Amino acid sequence: MASFFDSGQVTHSFRGGRTSSSVPPSSGSSFCGTPRLMGGTPRLGRTPVTTSCSSVISATAASVIVAVVEGRGLARGEIGMASINLKCPELVLYQFADTGTYAKVITKLHILVPLEILMPDTASEKGKGTKLYSLITENFQSVAFTAIQRKYFNERKGLEYIQQLSAPEYSTVIMEVQAKYYCLAAAAALLKYFEFIQNSIYAPKSLKVSFKGSEHTAMIDSTSATNLELVVNNRDHSEHTLLGVLNYTKTPGGGRRLRSNILEPLLDVDTINIRLDTIQELLQDEELFFGLKNAIGHFLDIDQLLSVLVQIPKQETVQVAESKITHVIQLKHTLELVPPLRMVLKNCNTALLKAYSSSLEDNRFDMILEQIKSVINDDTSYMKGSLNMRTQKCYAVRPNINEFLDIARRAYTEIVDDIAGLVDQVGEKYALPIRTSFSTARGFFIQMKLEGVALPDGELPADFIKVTKHKNNYSFTTADLMKMNDRCDEALREIFHMSYVVVCQLLNTVHEHIHCLYKLSDAVSMLDMLLSLANACTISDYVRPEFTDTLAIKQGRHPILERIVGQQPVSNNSYISEGSNFVIITGPNMSGKSTYLKQVALCQIMAQIGSFVPAEYASFRIADQIFTRIGVDDDFETNSSTFMVEMKEVSYLIHNVSDRSLIIIDELGRGTSAEEGVGICHSVCEFLLSLRAFTLFATHFLELCELETLYPNVENQHMEVQHTRTGDTGTERVIYTFLLSRGSSEERNYGHAFPVSLFRSNLLSIILFSVVPACPSTCRLPPTLTQAKHHSDSETQRQRAVYHLATRLLQTARNSRLDPDSLRIYLKGLKRHYEAELQVIGEPVSMETEEE
Repeated sequence: MASFFDSGQVTHSFRGGRTSSSVPPSSGSSFCGTPRLMGGTPRLGRTPVTTSCSSVISATAASVIVAVVEGRGLARGEIGMASINLKCPELVLYQFADTGTYAKVITKLHILVPLEILMPDTASEKGKGTKLYSLITENFQSVAFTAIQRKYFNERKGLEYIQQLSAPEYSTVIMEVQAKYYCLAAAAALLKYFEFIQNSIYAPKSLKVSFKGSEHTAMIDSTSATNLELVVNNRDHSEHTLLGVLNYTKTPGGGRRLRSNILEPLLDVDTINIRLDTIQELLQDEELFFGLKNAIGHFLDIDQLLSVLVQIPKQETVQVAESKITHVIQLKHTLELVPPLRMVLKNCNTALLKAYSSSLEDNRFDMILEQIKSVINDDTSYMKGSLNMRTQKCYAVRPNINEFLDIARRAYTEIVDDIAGLVDQVGEKYALPIRTSFSTARGFFIQMKLEGVALPDGELPADFIKVTKHKNNYSFTTADLMKMNDRCDEALREIFHMSYVVVCQLLNTVHEHIHCLYKLSDAVSMLDMLLSLANACTISDYVRPEFTDTLAIKQGRHPILERIVGQQPVSNNSYISEGSNFVIITGPNMSGKSTYLKQVALCQIMAQIGSFVPAEYASFRIADQIFTRIGVDDDFETNSSTFMVEMKEVSYLIHNVSDRSLIIIDELGRGTSAEEGVGICHSVCEFLLSLRAFTLFATHFLELCELETLYPNVENQHMEVQHTRTGDTGTERVIYTFLLSRGSSEERNYGHAFPVSLFRSNLLSIILFSVVPACPSTCRLPPTLTQAKHHSDSETQRQRAVYHLATRLLQTARNSRLDPDSLRIYLKGLKRHYEAELQVIGEPVSMETEEE
């Protein structure tokens, strides 16, 4: 392979740490990049090389490197991305057209949680960065950024890499991406950079390569993900998030998959329903549920195991040899779990479980296991504990395969026996109850409990060195024991070196079949996620959602709040259809508006990942984007006031919203005066009313409720409160019911309801109500609102009644599953409701008259 390096250096900058540094040239050459200077003390800033043998890793730990490139000239706005996880051998390619705000790029990067971002040096040339570069560095200030020469973003080289490295099962991706030049260019730079930092290459035909456009999943921007607390709790970073509520996964892969699905819900109804069918079967078949749970729980992190198995190190060291032996033991352990999993899935009924059962019938699993067992001892298994695992690695290879290996193992056994004998002799010599212990850092050492032990002269013998004391235990060693540890380490190095040679020969024979583990990884992570979602249903009373053109939730509950309080919170109904797609919610502070808004959005996300939802009945329309604008404060990092932050969020919403979006807006316009706030809210409402997006708009500006008289698709709702007076002092108290009702709120002086009920002083209530100016009454409202009442004539109301009848009939035609008799009763009810509306406005017109 031609050398990737020219003269120059790779440049890293760390905005979070305010440092800038350069990686020294390797072998006389390195990348050439443009520094992003931030000041501070220079220090080495490399992406860490992952060499850990542990199979259990954090599901959200940053370990992803992303390359981003944008088209130039007429192709500006066309984005190519490539990402690779240091712990998972999957190259993911993305290419899509983005808007001037680069919302898709920023959202995708937030979901990936990158450890490092690579971009062409031309994007930040001479400090005049492109808009994309500026936005990325602004939004990801704590992420390492590396500028690489543009010539390494080569689409031809990227296609060659994919053809060379893609596993046979995923070779169809080549047809998909061969004309997508920007993602191929990003892949070329990323793979070469990965080879540089990891000092290893991927084996040919070993990599899982996939292409993801932006049309297969719903988009939730990072602000909305934060507002809704999808994966991080804003207050204390606790488990009180949607991920925390649903996460009962047993494997790291399952946890990663659940997190990814929550941040990128599905759009395809068929796929969602297949998942729901599976969860329903798991809930109905107790034996399948617990059998699958037990089988899945023993799996290690298959993705991380695959990642190290398919890499070929450029240097062979003792650490590399030891790691490779560990990975083969882990591979054997993983493959031995396939038959039990296969048995559990044997009699399943749903399509998804049958598909995974079929994929596990692949004879390559048995073939690889047989080849491993021909070299590795049958009783060798993955064990916890450093000494246990060290012993397993030492005796992993079968005897009589390598004569020198057998001799080295006998020598090691003799040394270990000698160490045990030495410790016994020391114990007898000083009449002390000592025992042999082991740690990876110290090797073999001696431990002794102090309970009931009388030390001569109150001190340990002088022969004992490197003494440490922890609670009631002494740890120490002797000079002879240290010498034996050195001999033991030398024998182990010999064993690992010779075992490594045998293991490498074994891996060479199984490498061409090892790609079947990608199937296993996919099956285990998906089954683990679905088990987790099913488990959540057993803890709370959830219902299976339906998918129609209407959002209808009966007695819905907030899933996170339900977990926090440990009991069912107050439940509410929700109804949004194409005929009434804009709901204005009013009510005093603390009445539950914000909680209700988040509840609807969280239920929507749960439904679109294939989960049951906390309600008695639930129907959803698939949302391609979910926007939220929920209470904000000043943003010092971007030097933005509360008002500026509000306007930025609204601008982002307006530029990216579609007819299939779900929009949650909570108290827009509170960062400025009441007069300007009403005007801004009215303008935003009128824009959103021109779309078919489903909108929930909570506000304290009661003037906006007049929109209901102007637009037939607007509906007013409010949070009910009750007022009581104490018998002794006559102090007024506010009781919050947290119940949503039709109509606008009749409450006034919103900001005072809570403090007046909190403090019993009549004087305080008098002061509060007297000093606050009556802003709403003096506001200059938009002409359409001030004239709204004049438009509430009988003709307008009649048209509104006709509109509502038409939308309900259309909805019935699309979604009704009623039998003929029930449908007839429902239609008669619609007729009576319509005639009642006409009678209210003084036009008692029957349906027959209307039909004529």
